[in-house]
Amino acid sequence: MESRLVVGVDGSDASLTALDWAVDEAVRHAFPLRIVHASMWERYEGVVPAWTTDRPSGQVLAENIAGTAAERARRRAPDLPLTTDVLAEDASSALLRQGREGTILVVGSRGRGELADLLLGSVSLIAAARAPCPVIVVRGDRQALEARHGRVLLGVGEHDLDSPAVRFAFREAAARNAELDIVRTWRRPAHEPADHLLMRRAGAAYFTEGASELLDKAIEAAAAEHPQARLRRSSVEGPAHKMLTERSAAADLLVVGARRRDGLVGLELGRVAHRALHHASCPVAVVPQLRPVTTEGDQ
Repeated sequence: MESRLVVGVDGSDASLTALDWAVDEAVRHAFPLRIVHASMWERYEGVVPAWTTDRPSGQVLAENIAGTAAERARRRAPDLPLTTDVLAEDASSALLRQGREGTILVVGSRGRGELADLLLGSVSLIAAARAPCPVIVVRGDRQALEARHGRVLLGVGEHDLDSPAVRFAFREAAARNAELDIVRTWRRPAHEPADHLLMRRAGAAYFTEGASELLDKAIEAAAAEHPQARLRRSSVEGPAHKMLTERSAAADLLVVGARRRDGLVGLELGRVAHRALHHASCPVAVVPQLRPVTTEGDQ
């Protein structure tokens, strides 16, 4: 299936920032762009009687938002193939329906009507938590939004052996001709006594070596497919959610994986993705990792 980018717009400043970013991303990957605006105007204004040609004000507003977004996108990239769609449903449901195979979903960090002190809007969080496709929440400073750092940041977890998140990050780095900064964090076991023989003999070196080995295994297949990739590997001590958020200040995109169980409703984001979505200094790509559901008795 052909890949495509879908961006949700609602007329807010955050959604327009996401639109600009999505246009640049679509051009970068030669993807077509689909601009989606969802509105519940039918529920609040009712269906227009057949005998009148007047359109409900809510429908007019929805069409204007989508049309203005399309004009903005065309000015930014005149040759980019794009389509628009106005959907009469709530924004969360509309965006989740767009997340089929081959889609990358782009949303702003907050929407219209969100409280000013919210770090992340509810629609963006639901999309990142439940969509079956990669979701990119656009946030961060101008340097990151304009891809000035020349770096993609990838957090590698225990379950990221040749994972969709790893492959996504390699493709992003290749499309941007950017350095790929790959980070695997580690922490000393809380139950390990300080005077344990292993701790005395190896200390941090032992844990650093183990983290480095896991990192190498996680990226081995993707690295073989991208031999020209400029890689920076790091094994650092500390909580992953904190370390990645701090390092995002020097990145144009942070890529994290999110584990989910096939057949269950929703996506378990976990602490790393959740903190990144709220506090990262650059756009965050949440890439779902499908896992089969284990039944009682399975090993």
